Amino acid sequence: MMPLDLTIAIPVRNEEHNLPKCLEAIGPDLARQVVIIDSGSTDQTTSIAKSYGAEVVDFVWNGKFPKKRNWFLRNHTPTTKWVMFLDADEFLTPEFKSELRETLKRDSDFVGYWLRYTIYFLGKQNKGGYFLHKLALFQVGAGEYERIDEEQWSKLDMEIHEHPVLNGKVGTIRSKIDHQDLRGVSYYVTKHNEYSSWEAARFLKLANDRSQTERWSWMQRIKYGMMRTPWLGPLYFLGSFFLMGGFRDGTRGFSFGILKMAYFIQIYLKIRELQEQEKPAEKRTKQNELV
Repeated sequence: MMPLDLTIAIPVRNEEHNLPKCLEAIGPDLARQVVIIDSGSTDQTTSIAKSYGAEVVDFVWNGKFPKKRNWFLRNHTPTTKWVMFLDADEFLTPEFKSELRETLKRDSDFVGYWLRYTIYFLGKQNKGGYFLHKLALFQVGAGEYERIDEEQWSKLDMEIHEHPVLNGKVGTIRSKIDHQDLRGVSYYVTKHNEYSSWEAARFLKLANDRSQTERWSWMQRIKYGMMRTPWLGPLYFLGSFFLMGGFRDGTRGFSFGILKMAYFIQIYLKIRELQEQEKPAEKRTKQNELV
């Protein structure tokens, strides 16, 4: 089969455990180009990428906009019609690849597509819980990821929960991609500790910026509307475990729901902490104004 008019871009850093399975799942004839965007890996990531015939580009973050995905779009703009961003722990299934081929070969006025994912935890696929979906496939030139001037809130050099802002209609590919991180629970906990710090800082910066909040999806509005309260975590757990069927995964589903609940509670506590840290600075500013 002829490769699709598609570039698959995979941002990485020290992904030697996940990357081989990711590249094997893509296969040699799905896309015209597979690019690894590497942030100074110190393991075998880049040599693995080259052994599969993928192109490797190096990214060094300066702590400001753009981060990795937008930097790639601006500085290594794909020559293909479509670009799909894939994480190294996301593995394309035969069903997804078949639907992807049919979708991109079809004449359509969609400029992007939401992708759906299965979630694996403790080595098994979850039967229930909230589903994962991302807007990760779109036409080159149709837009880029949200602009957030971070100013080094964290050490995260890649867009995490930013969404692409596209000029045009967006569809959905129904077949799922397997999301299965092979690095274990310790990495999951460490990663989400970093994510929660970033989420808290982002929330405080953007919550009062109407130009940004107007772009939020309805799901983002609900999420960020509750982020100032401690109830987002418990409500997530109740929805995931009971309403969305997480109970079907037994103790795995219960444990996964508890971990996600703890993540949202971390965000709430870090927002409170940052607000307390800002108070002395506000007092000093008022005193200086009085003088």
